[in-house]
Amino acid sequence: MKVALLNDYDSPLSIEEIPDPIIGTGEVIVEVIATPLLSYSNEVFSGARKHMLNLPIVPGPGAVGKVLAKGPDATKLTIGEWVLCDPTIRSRDSVNTPDINLQGWSARGEGGLKLQEYYHNGAMAEQMMLPTENVFSLGEVAPEEVNKWCTLGLMLVPFGGLLAINLQAGENILVSGATGNYGSAAVAVALAMGAGCVIAPGRNKKALNDLENRFGERVHTVVLTGDEQADTINIKKASPGAIDCMIDMLPPSAGILPVRAGLLALREYGRAVLMGGVGMLGGEDLHFPYPWIMRNSITIKGQWMYPRNAVSQLIAMMKSGVLSVDYEIKPFKLDNVNEAVKFAADQKGIYKMTVINP
Repeated sequence: MKVALLNDYDSPLSIEEIPDPIIGTGEVIVEVIATPLLSYSNEVFSGARKHMLNLPIVPGPGAVGKVLAKGPDATKLTIGEWVLCDPTIRSRDSVNTPDINLQGWSARGEGGLKLQEYYHNGAMAEQMMLPTENVFSLGEVAPEEVNKWCTLGLMLVPFGGLLAINLQAGENILVSGATGNYGSAAVAVALAMGAGCVIAPGRNKKALNDLENRFGERVHTVVLTGDEQADTINIKKASPGAIDCMIDMLPPSAGILPVRAGLLALREYGRAVLMGGVGMLGGEDLHFPYPWIMRNSITIKGQWMYPRNAVSQLIAMMKSGVLSVDYEIKPFKLDNVNEAVKFAADQKGIYKMTVINP
């Protein structure tokens, strides 16, 4: 089969032929029809993001495709069925603390690298093999809608964080990093879950205006100044009431001040979930104020990715129309993957996605 191969960091992807995957018990082989190319893929392929990857590897986290083969433990899936491929692979021998490998993208620790040895190659290929539990039925999919389903992989990440802090209908939520790819996805998902108001701080005025124009009065934007105290005050003023919870989706390049300003704007008994990359590449730590957290009974959680049942929930939300976001999608063929990587990195604005069609 044809694949895009990452042989060395900071080198172009190579289009090569490798053997087709061979199915085993507990696995599914999928024909890859579309896979999302994340905007920061160039940072992963250069090694700048320091993702744990055993090279060479076929990159690509997640895909939309059709079932080619299945093991005996798959009793519902049918050959030729449209499916979503979840890249979050968990070890099966530790329920409480499973090791995790993001297939074709990154591993968590040495245990994740062990998973990567077997579930090695990702979605920039004509075929991929996944554990049965990572393949989710999409039902009927119109050919012109295939690429649109790739956006679900982007929205699943903040959905996991919103589930972790138990966002309730009518609540006011602050989305830190709202003008980024994952942050803007968090805005859309929070509104679909029934948030009363989303407070969206950021420095990109054009992106903030886009959010307001798309979603109307349920989104209140705040232009950040870089002054923590002033930003905290402005965030509170922007909310129609007390801010119940916060999700942070800022990238590694962001500083700590927007996170701290958002956290300090929470009400008593407020909840926060941290899902971004602040500090992952070094730099100052957050230094949350212990007395304030304690005296205001603040809950702070970390969340990486999402629980498995989140995938079927979000599929149902998209199928029903509860969650509907008009992404601008640019497709590329596998042969043009390096052109696509550059395009994704250069593309500006929210609700835009680059897709590879192997």
